[in-house]
Amino acid sequence: MPRKYSIIIPLYNRPDEIRELLDSLTRQTYTHFEVLVIEDGSVNDAQAIVESFANRLDVKYFRKENSGQGFTRNFGFERASGDYFVIFDSDCLIPPHYLQAVETDLNRYGYDLYGGPDAASPDFNDVQKAISYAMTSPFSTGGIRGKKKTLGGQFHPRSFNMGLSRQVYEKTGGFIITRMAEDIEYSIRIIRSGFKSGLIPDAYVYHKRRSTFGQFFKQLHFFGRARINLSRFFPDELKLVHFFPALFFLFLCSLPVWLLIQSLTALPVFTLSSIVLALYTLIVFTDATVKNKSLKIGILGVAAVFTQLSGYGIGFIKEGWRKLTRG
Repeated sequence: MPRKYSIIIPLYNRPDEIRELLDSLTRQTYTHFEVLVIEDGSVNDAQAIVESFANRLDVKYFRKENSGQGFTRNFGFERASGDYFVIFDSDCLIPPHYLQAVETDLNRYGYDLYGGPDAASPDFNDVQKAISYAMTSPFSTGGIRGKKKTLGGQFHPRSFNMGLSRQVYEKTGGFIITRMAEDIEYSIRIIRSGFKSGLIPDAYVYHKRRSTFGQFFKQLHFFGRARINLSRFFPDELKLVHFFPALFFLFLCSLPVWLLIQSLTALPVFTLSSIVLALYTLIVFTDATVKNKSLKIGILGVAAVFTQLSGYGIGFIKEGWRKLTRG
């Protein structure tokens, strides 16, 4: 018997996104799967949209009071009938080969837990492509997310594209926090329970994320806070690299100070700092331009990386300060 997959999708006031996601699932080449859409206390619900796919997908729709994405996924796990649970964010589009790629690598490597990369669809607008670049570039924190090993350990899947066996769920009990790095906490706890995790490179999704830099900043600000929140559970998972966005933001804030010092002492501290910043900007611009074959996206890519690092860094500093002052 082929392995059955249960696709779990939490949903909160995003009916248009779920339409596109479900439509992409109708084109899967591997068809032994069900879909569970769980409306997490939405005001603008998607029941009619989900039910319109009933003749094309084995899809089930549930409504519940709002409890956040982590506990909403647990709600789905409890009602899933598959051998393997797959978690997607509602702002993802799934390529037709996705489940077949997962099936092939699970048979080959025997992963209990897996994650896949995210990518920009050719249909994305320029801002979405620039944001996708920032989230996957080796010249930002995004470079960490695409490695087979995460900072010396096994790969830590993220909940926009993550799968786990029924056995994993039954042993671990699912998510224990519902927001603020709930997916990383769960990945670490699964691995420390003795299960095998891995990255499946061909199991990528098209992740739309945010469509404006303002929305992107808010999202990354939350991610920075979440990294500190994760350290409550696993202090040893707070690595030096996680401080980079905060240091970058503090470096930007220090430029006026270096200018004042240079004007008073003639020490070339501002000049040197400006050269470092200019070189970094040029590297990001060149890489974004070449990868996207677009000068416009190269410029937007610089803006996206600066937004990403600043948003994450501010959130990291704020939550770190809150943790220190509150013990």
